[in-house]
Amino acid sequence: MKFSIIVVCLNSGEKLNQTLDSILAQTYQDYEIVVKDGGSKDGSIEQIRQDERIQLYVEKDAGIYDAMNQAVAYAGGDFILFLNCGDVFYNSKVLEEVAGYVGQITNARHNNLVLYGDTYSEKNDVVIAAAPQITGFTCYRNIPCHQSCFYATALCKKKPYDAQYRIRADYDHFLWCYYRAQATMLHTGLIISSYEGGGFSESKENQKRDREEHRSITEQYMSRRELLQYRMTMLITLAPLRKMVAESKVFSGAYHWLKKCLYRK
Repeated sequence: MKFSIIVVCLNSGEKLNQTLDSILAQTYQDYEIVVKDGGSKDGSIEQIRQDERIQLYVEKDAGIYDAMNQAVAYAGGDFILFLNCGDVFYNSKVLEEVAGYVGQITNARHNNLVLYGDTYSEKNDVVIAAAPQITGFTCYRNIPCHQSCFYATALCKKKPYDAQYRIRADYDHFLWCYYRAQATMLHTGLIISSYEGGGFSESKENQKRDREEHRSITEQYMSRRELLQYRMTMLITLAPLRKMVAESKVFSGAYHWLKKCLYRK
């Protein structure tokens, strides 16, 4: 089984090699690295690590999701994982352990699988546990981190990322996999990636657009009854307050520990 690790970049400096080093350090060897650069001028491409597993493509694009679509076209592995520049694998055995997990799956088509795991947040020094089972409410509330999801390559090639969404095209794709492709989504129980945080979607000026795109996408896949139910649940459970606690450097550790305990139950 072969993995395609996709890294899209533009003027990413040393972060590009930090990400590549974490991939090249993997103990599992059957993988390729697809680097899609939008035309960097900072010298980062000239300093890229030299390895036969790295395929570099320099093409103009209309943004990160267009770049991801371009990269998917070059992917030849069975599963795709996207690592942004600055993000790394949690440890050197991630691919080995995921490959072992896939090898034990006998009741699902491998070309219609989404495998996901937990994520270490460098920003708050805490492991963010993903839901053990994906449901409609999970899709509405909080899907797994994109850098911790392995998609069957067939799913990414069949449904490109919708570039009309500047922030949530990956969210739209995840919901498409769940609702339209009816992909089998399995929690590996592993910590997949170490997430740098502070990206485009997290800036204050983009939070309004983020909410607008969330509403637009959920209305495509969920019924009015579902949406009303999920919104009421979020209101009753004080979702805005919980979000503040989850993102607080003081309280995030305790919050995510408690969440992980509840997931185990």
